[in-house]
Amino acid sequence: MRLPHVLVFDSGVGGLSVSRNIHAAIPAARLTYIADTACFPYGSQPEALIIERCLELILRSLAETPADVIVIACNTASTVALPRLREATEIPVVGVVPAIKPAAALSRNRRIGLLATPATIRRPYIDQLIDAFAADCVLTRIGHPELVRWIEDDVAGLALPEQALSEALDPFREADVDTVVLGCTHYPLIQRRLQVLLPDVTFWVDSGEAIARRAVYLLDAAGFDAGLKTSDGRVWEAVRFSGAMPEGMGRYLAHLGLPAETLVSNWPEPPVAGASLTARG
Repeated sequence: MRLPHVLVFDSGVGGLSVSRNIHAAIPAARLTYIADTACFPYGSQPEALIIERCLELILRSLAETPADVIVIACNTASTVALPRLREATEIPVVGVVPAIKPAAALSRNRRIGLLATPATIRRPYIDQLIDAFAADCVLTRIGHPELVRWIEDDVAGLALPEQALSEALDPFREADVDTVVLGCTHYPLIQRRLQVLLPDVTFWVDSGEAIARRAVYLLDAAGFDAGLKTSDGRVWEAVRFSGAMPEGMGRYLAHLGLPAETLVSNWPEPPVAGASLTARG
C-alpha cells in the first residue's frame, strides 16, 4: 500500500517543529518540507507577495512530488494565503492558529501570555480567538521583532542572546502568567530554554499536536492507515529551501529526530542538485 505523504510549508525552519509532531503521530508518512528562505521573514512582506509565493512554491512542489495533505506551518501564511490555496488545489490544506483555546482550558489563574511575531499579535483574528475562547482571561502579548531571526541563527549554530531574550519576556513575569501560547512555529524549537527563563510558567501550549491530529484525521478519511506505526526510518521525500539554507541544517535535522539524506537550496530556480549533508551540513 502506498504510504501517505504530507507537504509542510513555512517561510523558514519553524515548520520543523510541526514536522516533528507529524512524524511522531504518523511515523510511516513521507514528508516534504519547503522553506521560503528567499523571502524570510513573511511578517515583513506584503500580503499579495506572500500569497503569490505560497501558491507558486507549493504548486511547483506538488508537480514534482505529489502529496495527500498540505500543512501551512506559518501563522502569517495561514492567515493570508489559505483561502487562495484551497481554491487552487483539491488536496486538503491545514493551517495553523495560535492555541488560545486550549491555553484558556489549562490556565489556573486566568493569566495567559501570547508569544508571537509582531504581525501575528496585531491581527484581528487574535482578538476574535480571545473573545470566543478566553474572554475571562487576561492575555499579555509579546511580539518581538527579532526572535524568529534569533531562532534561525540558533539553528545555524549561533548562540541565542540569552540576556536580550530574558528581557523580552519581562511582560510575562510582570503579568504573572501561568500559561504561555507559543504563537509561532519557530518557538517550540527553543521551548526548553524558554522554560528555564520562565520557571513559574506551568503550561506551554503550541499548535503542533493539533495539526498532527488533523493530518491523521484527513489521511484516515482519504483511506490511508494514518496510524500505521511501521517505518523504514526514512522521514523525507524532499527538503527544499527557496534561498540559502541555514548552516548545519543536516545536523539540526538529525538532532530533531528527522534525519535527511538530501537537502536542496535555491529551489526551484536556478536548478540546484540536492546537496550532500556531509558537504553542506
